[in-house]
Amino acid sequence: MEQEKIDRINALYRKYKTVGLTEDEAAERETLQKEYLFAVAGNLNAQLARISSMDSQGNKMKLKRKG
Repeated sequence: MEQEKIDRINALYRKYKTVGLTEDEAAERETLQKEYLFAVAGNLNAQLARISSMDSQGNKMKLKRKG
């Protein structure tokens, strides 16, 4: 996610805490927050996909998703 969008999320949060947001600003903030969370989850999944462990015989094994 671009730094400009993160800065906008922070600016909207500060405004929310001080004077409140208009309906359009609240909708923009919600959209930006969802985009940010999606980006964070994608980055975490990419990091987890690169992790491997070793079994008792020394073989590398990829992590598997439970459930």
